Amino acid sequence: MQLVVARIGRAHGIKGEVTVEVRTDEPELRLGPGARLTTDPAANGPLTIETGRVHSGRLLLRFEGVRDRTAAEALRNTLLIADVDPAELPEDPEEFYDHQLIDLDVVLADGTEIGRITEISHLPSQDLFIVERPDGSEVMIPFVEEIVTEIDLEEQRVVITPPPGLIDESQAVIVSSRDEEASEPGNDA
Repeated sequence: MQLVVARIGRAHGIKGEVTVEVRTDEPELRLGPGARLTTDPAANGPLTIETGRVHSGRLLLRFEGVRDRTAAEALRNTLLIADVDPAELPEDPEEFYDHQLIDLDVVLADGTEIGRITEISHLPSQDLFIVERPDGSEVMIPFVEEIVTEIDLEEQRVVITPPPGLIDESQAVIVSSRDEEASEPGNDA
């Protein structure tokens, strides 16, 4: 099975290093020196990592055969893909690979069916489950522990406790600071 583990960003310096946007919780395992990665587009690879280092909070990689800024810049926006055994699990029991979560049923704590996870969107601030509801519509569920309370791989389900309005917009509570100001004593709005 193949997992996208990073996206190549800009060239850094003149000796072939590139910045990478890490898309794995295990960069030391997937993006270490000697790792051979396939690419998307395939014509840019495969690439073997020669060196890696952190500079100003960003991971910088150099690949075998990429020796100058021009060659590094040509790799920009290339996805780096690692081959992973489907039976392999993350070291941390609280972490999951996307393939483990796709097609799990999503239910409320009382067992009410919400739908099935069809996609996981990795955003800078958090990950989102894209859940297809029985009627064909989609709902996005933030993958945060306050909402996703249980993941049971054996039972093939995810239990959520969503805030009002996340699943059913008619239950949304709209709070405005103007409403609070108007209700304070002495404010005749």
